[in-house]
Amino acid sequence: MAGREEIEALVVGGGPVGLVTAIALRQQGIDVLVLDSRTPPIDKACGEGIMPDGVACLGELGVDLAACGGRPFVGIRYLDDDLAAEARFPAAPGIAVRRPRFHRALVARAEECGVRLAWGRPVRGLTARGVSTDGGEIGCRWLLAADGLRSRVRSWAGLEGKRSQGRFGIRRHYRCQPWTDHVEVYWAEGGAEAYVTPVSEEEVGVALLWPGPKGSFDELLLRFPALQARLAGARASSVDLGAGPLERRVRVVATDRVALVGDAAGYVDAITGEGLTVGFKQAQALAEAVHAGDLGLYRRAHRRIQRVPWALTRALLAIERRPKLRHRFVSHLGSHPELFERLLEVHVGSRPIGRLGLTPTLRLGWELLTGAPA
Repeated sequence: MAGREEIEALVVGGGPVGLVTAIALRQQGIDVLVLDSRTPPIDKACGEGIMPDGVACLGELGVDLAACGGRPFVGIRYLDDDLAAEARFPAAPGIAVRRPRFHRALVARAEECGVRLAWGRPVRGLTARGVSTDGGEIGCRWLLAADGLRSRVRSWAGLEGKRSQGRFGIRRHYRCQPWTDHVEVYWAEGGAEAYVTPVSEEEVGVALLWPGPKGSFDELLLRFPALQARLAGARASSVDLGAGPLERRVRVVATDRVALVGDAAGYVDAITGEGLTVGFKQAQALAEAVHAGDLGLYRRAHRRIQRVPWALTRALLAIERRPKLRHRFVSHLGSHPELFERLLEVHVGSRPIGRLGLTPTLRLGWELLTGAPA
């Protein structure tokens, strides 16, 4: 492709959310082109667990997760010193899958839907009509940015919000048989967590999150002696990948013709593991708004989609930063697994947050504040 081109919808960024956005647009009958400077399969620092409602979104779009060789996980387990709490999802499981395999499946589905894909073609800037690339200008009616935490389109369009320090993440895989069918979350002092996700029958992914400064995976793993013992003798099976700072704020997620989706549309933290699922829901809402010719619909949908996940994320971050509070939280969930299950129902969208229950919520609040059983 060279010279001047025209396209109805242009998606900048060919990661999972960008491809899901393009697939959803094609299902609305919209001509769409995806640009990305990279070439498939694209890897990234990611926990690689897709929550049950994210799996459902992908199913609606015809993405074949079974072909990715992923592994189901049935719930979440918290581990804090000698404390443990676990809960299962209310219905269907989540699915964990290595990012490159997942990306290949999304590319295949996008091609099947008729998405035009231009790999190895970076965007150099915005123009009055669209974007500039090494192959010339591409004009578009809708410019949709799915180019991640450090979105250049967000910056070029003047949609950046106030900068925040945020936290960092790093990921490594180990060749070993998974010992759990849950995603395990290990807590450590200093505001750090480790996430263990079984990504196949013979491999686990370990993602570490912490407040800066930057550090190596091996240095950070020392904060988690129980996990370190679990992994003793296991061989690393991937190159370490990092990301951060994680928190990103935006001034607005859409103007009259430019919209941000996924991490480019703002991000709080990876502590609750809902990033991909939120991005998929945004992608579907954005496609509907483009089809209706009104990005105001997307602005309103974005607020609705992110309200509960971001509230839960901020609440969990506040608890995580205070060791005594965190111990009480894990202890209470361990003693009241029915509350943990309700929280997971809220997390995956099967229970409205208003139906969490007044009595269990007050009981949890009392124990967090006082340390005394309610």
